[in-house]
Amino acid sequence: MPNKGAIADAEPRSAEPVVRPIGLADLRDALSRGLADFKAMPTHLAFLCVIYPVLTLIFARTAAGYEVLPLVFPLLAGYTLIGPLVALGIYELSRRREQGLDVSRWHAFEVLGSPSILAIATLGVVLMAIYFAWLISALAIYERYFGSAVPSSIVGFARQVLTTPSGWALIIVGNSVGFLFAVAVFTLSVVSFPLLLDRNVGVMTAVGTSVRAVLANPKTMATWGLIVAGSLLIGSLPLFVGLAIVLPVLGHSTWHLYRKVVEPDAPCLP
Repeated sequence: MPNKGAIADAEPRSAEPVVRPIGLADLRDALSRGLADFKAMPTHLAFLCVIYPVLTLIFARTAAGYEVLPLVFPLLAGYTLIGPLVALGIYELSRRREQGLDVSRWHAFEVLGSPSILAIATLGVVLMAIYFAWLISALAIYERYFGSAVPSSIVGFARQVLTTPSGWALIIVGNSVGFLFAVAVFTLSVVSFPLLLDRNVGVMTAVGTSVRAVLANPKTMATWGLIVAGSLLIGSLPLFVGLAIVLPVLGHSTWHLYRKVVEPDAPCLP
C-alpha cells in the first residue's frame, strides 16, 4: 500500500505563503548575511569561468562583424533578466548553510533534483522568453532611429549614439523600455525562485507570492532593485571582473531577503 505521507509530500502545497512587511534594516541584514555566505562559500572562480567565455564570445563576434554591435549593450544589460535563474545554485548553497548541511560547491547542482524542478524550469523558460523579447525590442528601437545600416566601426558607432539627437533618443527610449522589462522580471522573480527551491509549490503560487511581496513592500523592494542595479553597474566597470563577486553576493543576499519577506512554512501536523 502506498505511503500516503510520501504522496502528499510529492504534491505541490496549495496554502498561500504569507508575506511580511520589511524595511531597510532587513535589506542591510540580508546583504550582511549574503556577504557572510560568500566568504564561507566563495564561488568567484566559478563565476569567472562563466562570465569571461560569454564576454569573449560576444566581443569576438563583434570584432568579426559590426552588425552585432547594436546588440552588445542589450545582451549584457539583459543578463540581469535571467539573473534569478542563474542564481539558483547560489540559493541552494545558502539554504544548505542555513540548515547546517555540507556546502561543497557541487551541491549547487542539487537544484536539478528539487521536487519543484518542473515549475523552476517553466519559470526559467518564461524569463528566457522575456530576455529574447527584450533583445528583439532593443533591435527594433535601434532600427527605429538608425535604420538597418551596419555600423562602420566601434568608434563610429559610439560617436553616432553619444553625439547625435537620434543617439540620445535611442538611449532614453531604450533604457526606458529596458527599465520596464527589468521591473516586470523583478516583480515576477524576486522571491519566486527561492520559494520554489524551498517548498514544493506551483509556478502560479510562486509568482503570485513574489508579486504580493513587491506590492506589500513597494519602497523597500524598489530600494532593493536599485541596490541590485547599482551593484551590477559597479561590478561591470573594472572589465566585468567585479561581477564574479557581485553576482554571488547578490544571490546569497536574495535568499536571505526571501527568508525575511516570506513567513516560514508551518510544520505539518502528524
